[in-house]
Amino acid sequence: MDKRVPACAGTADEMMHPASVRLPWWHPAALAATGLGVGYLPWVPGSWGSLLALVCGWEIVEAGGPMALAVAAVIAFAAGWWASARVAKTRGMHDPRFVVIDEIAAQWLVLLVAPLHAAWYTAAFLLFRLFDIVKPWPIRLVERRVAGGLGIMLDDVFAAIYALVLLLIAEGILGVRP
Repeated sequence: MDKRVPACAGTADEMMHPASVRLPWWHPAALAATGLGVGYLPWVPGSWGSLLALVCGWEIVEAGGPMALAVAAVIAFAAGWWASARVAKTRGMHDPRFVVIDEIAAQWLVLLVAPLHAAWYTAAFLLFRLFDIVKPWPIRLVERRVAGGLGIMLDDVFAAIYALVLLLIAEGILGVRP
């Protein structure tokens, strides 16, 4: 009897967590958690999510100003807490790479202090991605100690705080304020 796993069986993660417990891609939690599917893009899903946040953030600020972006960030955080918890639980994973709502909400926080200019938005993107990837203290501690959807969201908020503080310092040095 051949005990090999057929090639169509999927990854080890997929075999440990059968499809019957997964949310379908069109489920509201899956759509929210993956940034409408952006989290499934290859290589660097977090950066894709942050890039989506940049484009949407620009449009939100143009349409409704910084207050509209602040409201969107709060809504994204609350929805992300619920959605990422649901997706992580059904997948049996601590912080799935394809969940990018945390990057979206946190990137919007950084954009709150950035002037509506391509150079400042680029700096906001790069600073946030740097701190989200490097995870200086206490970001890594939060990532390890806070479980569930809150933990998935909170470590990115801390990365956003680092980025926005540096952005504000740069704006102060250069005499620029939004």
